[in-house]
Amino acid sequence: MAQDMLIQHLLKRLRLPTMGHQYRKLAQEAAAENKPYEDFLLRLLEMEVTHREENTQKRLIDQARFPYLRTLDQFDFSAMPSVNKAKVLELAKGEYLAKRENVAMMGNMGTGKTHVAISLGLMACRQGKKVRFVTATGLINDLVEAQEQHTLGRRLAQLQKLDLLILDEVGFVPFTTDGARLLFQVCSDRYIKGSLIVTTNLEFSRWAEVFGDERLTGALLDRFTHHCHILEFNGDSYRFRESLRRQESGG
Repeated sequence: MAQDMLIQHLLKRLRLPTMGHQYRKLAQEAAAENKPYEDFLLRLLEMEVTHREENTQKRLIDQARFPYLRTLDQFDFSAMPSVNKAKVLELAKGEYLAKRENVAMMGNMGTGKTHVAISLGLMACRQGKKVRFVTATGLINDLVEAQEQHTLGRRLAQLQKLDLLILDEVGFVPFTTDGARLLFQVCSDRYIKGSLIVTTNLEFSRWAEVFGDERLTGALLDRFTHHCHILEFNGDSYRFRESLRRQESGG
């Protein structure tokens, strides 16, 4: 009994909770099956590592602040044949993150850009990467507020630490001059330091319409597209088709 209490105490001090919960059960199984000590220790360590990795993934997913969770298995590539499925599956492996490359997802509203962006972000979290999902408007509002509160430097530093920043809905709403400048700063700071996924309904040639400055837009695109994978989402809106399908079924 005293020995058991001491083991529990030491495992708690070493911050090995899974081993603390499982060692007695595994020790009994090892003794019953006459397994060597090494097998018992290996199983115990594997359970601790697995539990820690699961906790880390959950924490990273929570911190990413996805609006909802979607996987690539849930995306109907046959309904959007313009999307390069092979390229998406290759990106899911995460090599673009190691190379600090960017991804642009371009196409009409409702074609699945955000779905695929979230799916890649979710995969990145499961690979142990720090991810954050934001809408372009939401990020600008956040930066403007930080600037007013004199905490902009700290906010920008936090964004720089991310392995992947997902910037959703670029092009839906024109930016103010200050908003465009702040967003440019975020994207510029990430150049060859971290990956950026952007979803947009506008071709690159029209980005000046929302940034409002030709020179700033040109400088931004020069950095963003230097090492960039481009995915095209050309087709009718998923949501529109689904609405029609429901109406037809109801009729």
